[in-house]
Amino acid sequence: MTKNISYKSISNATFLKFIKYNLKVVFGNKFIYFLGASLIFYLLITSISLFGADTVSVQGVYYQLMFPAFLLVFFPTTYGIQNDEDARILEILFGIPNYRYKIWLVRLVMAFFMVFWFVFVMANLSSVILINVPVWEITFRLMIPVVLFGMLGFFFSTVIKNGNGTAVVVVVIGLVVWILVGFLEYSSWNVFLNPFDLPSNMSEVVWANVVAKHIRTWVIVSGIAGLWGLLNLQNREKFIK
Repeated sequence: MTKNISYKSISNATFLKFIKYNLKVVFGNKFIYFLGASLIFYLLITSISLFGADTVSVQGVYYQLMFPAFLLVFFPTTYGIQNDEDARILEILFGIPNYRYKIWLVRLVMAFFMVFWFVFVMANLSSVILINVPVWEITFRLMIPVVLFGMLGFFFSTVIKNGNGTAVVVVVIGLVVWILVGFLEYSSWNVFLNPFDLPSNMSEVVWANVVAKHIRTWVIVSGIAGLWGLLNLQNREKFIK
């Protein structure tokens, strides 16, 4: 009995050390700047909405929370591979069996987990300060584009192998997608589709189907991008030179 307890304590301690170490590597020393920028941007937009003449709506809060969430997921997914290289542990990690599953999959989950709860906190603040919003729903809905861009950032980082280069590619993709919003608008292909913005000329049933298709489409794309990125990590020679 004593041995079981001892082994369990050692296992838990090792797991916590593993989580702590990977959080440090993935988010790096620069993460605090992205966190600070997200908070400043959120507080700025919230202040403008609070003291502005325009009426605050749920769909408006959705868009207000989107950019801070993107800022948070941007660094750990686009600079992750470079952080490993800078920390001089990339070659060590490639020596671990099933590297892509044991290390980077855990890191991605941790990154999205932290972003989720940060968005949840911001949604609660908006619900108190601005207007009552469905906090859980708006958080889960926001994670669709957040996970998509996070997975795209991770995928391109395994191709480009440079954080700055990956950042440029992801930003360009984001700008192109944003430009297309005006053309796609209420289409399920619109990455930035606002599920709380029901069109006046569309029934709730049809809109629910559009939103459901939007979720399915981009969840599948996110999964493909993530899996492709993990498979790219199999090519050891591509990263270790």
